[in-house]
Amino acid sequence: MNITNATAPGYTTVGGIVPIKSIKQLQEEERAAAVTANSSPVVQNLAAYIKQKWMYARMAKEYTVEQQMLKAVRQRRGQYDPDKLAQLREQGSSTIYMMLTSNKCRAASSWLRDVVMSTPEEKPWSLRPSPIPDMEPDILQDLMMRAQQQLEMMLRSGMNPTDVEVRQMLLDLKDAAYRQLGEIAEETAKRMEKKMHQQMIEGQWTTAFAQFIDDLVTFPSAVLKGPVVRNRPELKWVKLPNGGYDLQVQKTLALEWERVSPFNLYPAPDASTINDGYLIERHKLSRADLHELIGVDGYSDGAIRQVLEAYGKGGLREWIYVDLTRATAEGKSTTAAGQNPSELIDALQFWGSVQGRLLIDWGMSPEEVPDPMAEYPIEAWLIGTWIIKAVINPDPLGRKPYYKTSYEEVPGAFWGNSVADLCRDVQDVCNAAARSLVNNMSLASGPQVVYNIDRLPEGENITQLYPWKVWQVTADPLGANQTPVSFYQPNSQANELMAVYEKFAILADEYTGIPRYMTGGAPAGGAGRTASGMSMLMTNAGKSIKQVISNIDEHVIKPCIDRLYYYNMRYSDDPDLKGDVDIVARGASSIMEKETAQQRRNEFLGLALNSPAAQQVVGMEGIAELLRQTAMTLDMNVDKIVPSVEVMKAKAAQAAQQQQAMMAQEMAQQNGQAQAGGTPPAAPGGQNLMDGSPVVNRFSQ
Repeated sequence: MNITNATAPGYTTVGGIVPIKSIKQLQEEERAAAVTANSSPVVQNLAAYIKQKWMYARMAKEYTVEQQMLKAVRQRRGQYDPDKLAQLREQGSSTIYMMLTSNKCRAASSWLRDVVMSTPEEKPWSLRPSPIPDMEPDILQDLMMRAQQQLEMMLRSGMNPTDVEVRQMLLDLKDAAYRQLGEIAEETAKRMEKKMHQQMIEGQWTTAFAQFIDDLVTFPSAVLKGPVVRNRPELKWVKLPNGGYDLQVQKTLALEWERVSPFNLYPAPDASTINDGYLIERHKLSRADLHELIGVDGYSDGAIRQVLEAYGKGGLREWIYVDLTRATAEGKSTTAAGQNPSELIDALQFWGSVQGRLLIDWGMSPEEVPDPMAEYPIEAWLIGTWIIKAVINPDPLGRKPYYKTSYEEVPGAFWGNSVADLCRDVQDVCNAAARSLVNNMSLASGPQVVYNIDRLPEGENITQLYPWKVWQVTADPLGANQTPVSFYQPNSQANELMAVYEKFAILADEYTGIPRYMTGGAPAGGAGRTASGMSMLMTNAGKSIKQVISNIDEHVIKPCIDRLYYYNMRYSDDPDLKGDVDIVARGASSIMEKETAQQRRNEFLGLALNSPAAQQVVGMEGIAELLRQTAMTLDMNVDKIVPSVEVMKAKAAQAAQQQQAMMAQEMAQQNGQAQAGGTPPAAPGGQNLMDGSPVVNRFSQ
């Protein structure tokens, strides 16, 4: 095989047929292709369209919601707004800040975590098969054939069933088919639920959801995002050609969930929900984040490499008003933030619909846009002047992979109210009372001194008051013999100010729905002095938090799980996972269930074990399922304690065979003794292998 140089630099050919290009040549071609694609009219018009929408969304949020968010951050950190702090310092007042908001936010966050995600293994959702599973055409056809066969058998046997009997027969067959489909659907739902739970654990769902709850109690709205497909490096054991194994880093496509900072989310100015109008997320990407997008479906590798080449050193920050103010509120160095020390690169992720007519005006062909008046949902990433991704939204319904809710929803508004918003006025009054109390305590701690400067000796300057002080004064030039120094003791207003503070601190309990006794504070008086009274108070307090959890269930957990379910239905290759299921978000219902479910479960299990009538109804399989559910709540290995249904059926079949063999043997012995004229002996008792109960010999009677 001859290898010769080609005429073009950077090329070689194998046998004059197969051209081989150098890495440098491939990079140059990729760079040229990326520049050409990004310079096309469609891409440039799309970039201009995204920048226009970004400007509208940023202006709508800048002077209203962002100020509300900044106040919330300062409240949690115990900081005054800059203008208020300057005013207090000018007055010489105390700058004490009572951490009332921080305490309420911390209590609400702990309460929500305890209800929704007390343990990583405990899910706030579940899958259940549809009440009436869809019956496939082949099953329906088989059902009709079975009905026809039964009808023919009845006719051949001389029976002439009426229409009512035929209808009842069809209904019985249909009910039997639905029961069988229900069992299959239940097993399918269990397999899908287990797979989805594993995907969420591996995709950092627990961490993202915990951060989401912190945002929920702090900001007007909290946002969760996922599942997002990312190219993640993982350590895997790889089999070598020599038969050994080596631990290597391999990149795999993985599903991930993440918390989206409300500061970085920009909805359309007139949007009420996530799926109203367009939505823009502002990203701050590192070079590693951008590099992980190479190879992910939908992204332009060439455009990403051009962005890394252009902004890899120094980064790209499109500074807006809120950046420096946010850095100050979060306790970050504004100098370092302004210099972009981490060399982060700003990117805008645009979600929205574009009219087909605009796409045609931008340069797309009519074949690509069959209906000019239709809306085409798209996802596009803009970094500087580069579009690194522009695809049709993969969701069939055009939904965005974001889920938003608020601690208190405001009808018709995108942004609601957080715990910090609900107690902001109370926080201000408590701060004012505390400042006045500190100022008054300082004034009332000692006397105020008034002296006549005309009676002081030359050069005397009285600035301190201490015991055994000697006062030097001159004679009264007017001869009035007035006291040159007088003392005045200010009154203490501590009791009145403490009463004001206590009153408004109690109002914070009512406004936020988080009473202080829920955080282990001072016990409630009156009904709260008894155990039953405290239980009643906690139940009433749970009603307000139940509404918050209902918001989480309806607007976050259910659509998030629904999206993951349809992702698996669409892209999974395992047919045993696919079925018709309903998604149940059970966070709100678990408030009451957690307190009573285990007790009721134990009572029901005791009834099933101790009542022969109940045992006949539920059977051994039902009792096994009860034991299985009880063992799961105790964090036990269920598979090692309770045998599976298949194992139980095998044991039951074996026991039945042994019993039939014993009965056949006894019958043979009785027949032999009867022929010999003897009296048959009493049959020996056996034992049921399933439950240990004695097996009665019916032939011994």
